[in-house]
This record gives sequence, structure tokens and C-alpha cells, in this order.
Amino acid sequence: MVFMAEKQTAGRDHLGDLAPKFAELNDDVLFGEVWAREEQLSPRDRSLITIAALFSAGLYPQLKSHLEIGKAHGVTKQEAVELVTQLAFYCGWPKAWSTFPLIREAYGSEEGIPGRLSVFPLGKRTMPLPSISPAKATWRRCPPSRCRCSTSHLNRAAGTTGTSTMLPTAADKC
Repeated sequence: MVFMAEKQTAGRDHLGDLAPKFAELNDDVLFGEVWAREEQLSPRDRSLITIAALFSAGLYPQLKSHLEIGKAHGVTKQEAVELVTQLAFYCGWPKAWSTFPLIREAYGSEEGIPGRLSVFPLGKRTMPLPSISPAKATWRRCPPSRCRCSTSHLNRAAGTTGTSTMLPTAADKC
């Protein structure tokens, strides 16, 4: 699918009276010349790169606009979610939490992805979290000889009550 770059006027529309030269450069150079170089890089690929750059910098107002532009250029909701999930490990978990609602706004409930974001399955905790003081909580990597899950689990410490989904279970083979 080929997408032609549209004439951009956002700079002039929003900043033309305050910063006319900036608006001109935004509309005519950035979007008019750079984004128009479709033989070198497709608008879809430019959108993915721009979304990644804005996400990593935490520039959420511009990110929201570029998610919508990316959608118009053929970036799917699944791809946007995957991009943010990948970058969360490199750029910061809180940035991902701030970006997922923007993806929801740009794409809605399309492509079978629920419109509601939740940390817990079905939107609520299914098990009580442990009552443990931060001083007694430690994380450990499961030893390969005992565990095939290759994840970190919260160690049970004296005074721990309840269970957590991060604790090893029989299903984890810990």
C-alpha cells in the first residue's frame, strides 16, 4: 500500500501568527520536503521512526498527532503497541504507560485489542498481593536447574502473607 504525503498546514494553522518562520519550516521543509522523500523511505516507515523518537523523548502531544498520522500511513494498532512494548525496556516503563492511552485514542478498539487498559486480567487483581516490608523483599532469578520460566520472582520472607502472581507457582516449574 502506497501513501502519498499530504500537504501539511499544522504549523501555519497553530503557530503562523506567533512563529511564522517556524511554521513555514515545519510545513514546507519538514513535511513538504523531508516527508515527501518517499523513494528513500515510505511514509509508513517515517511514521514508525517518528513515533519511536517522540516516545523516547516523552513528547506526548506530538506523539498523539503522529500516532494518528501513522494510522493514516498504514501503521496498525498492533504495530504501535508492539513498538511501545519493545521501547519500554529501553526508554522507560512509565513512558509506555503514558503512551498506551494515546494509542487507544488514536485507534479505538480496532483490531481486536480491548479499548480498556488493565494491568490485571479482567481488570482486577485475581490474587492478594504479599504483605511484606520493602526491606525484606528481594528479587531473584530462578535457578535454571529448578525453573524453566526464566523470570524473577519475589522471594518469600519472614512475615509474608498472601500470594502474588510474581511468586513461583507449580506452573512455573520453580
